[in-house]
Amino acid sequence: MGQEIERKFLVKGDFKADAFKATHITQGYLCSVPERIVRIRLKGDKGYITIKGISNASGAARFEWEKEIPADEAKSLLELAEPGIIDKTRYLVKNTDGKHTWEVDEFHGDNEGLTIAEVELANEDEPFDKPAWLGREVTGSPEYFNSMLMKNPYKNWNHDRHQDKNPRQILD
Repeated sequence: MGQEIERKFLVKGDFKADAFKATHITQGYLCSVPERIVRIRLKGDKGYITIKGISNASGAARFEWEKEIPADEAKSLLELAEPGIIDKTRYLVKNTDGKHTWEVDEFHGDNEGLTIAEVELANEDEPFDKPAWLGREVTGSPEYFNSMLMKNPYKNWNHDRHQDKNPRQILD
């Protein structure tokens, strides 16, 4: 069983010229309580079921278990999902340090206009280069979790409230 360690950032510039792959993702949640999230995902022509635990205090690390499942089973499970499907395109961008790959999610549908980049790390203190298109860090800010975006999509947000604030200020 593994632990996921990642940092999340808003995207403020053009990253697509640096992307080496783009994949359409549709995902829903069978359970979206923070203590145990169960996600069903269609990523291209593959299906996945993922279970995630609650995040640590910084929001950067949590338990994650994922298994590939047949795409037709994933489609059937998505029909059982809680209301609010996440629709996005994921771009992969190699970092200039050569050690990391950014996953940049450009959201569609109810979350249109939101683009989030994340980088997976070996530990929370691991250094990494930050590309020029990277914006404010939102690691640990629950409203940017996909499981929360399905409940309170970006189209419903007060966008002035979220501009140029750090995640801790947003939660107040």
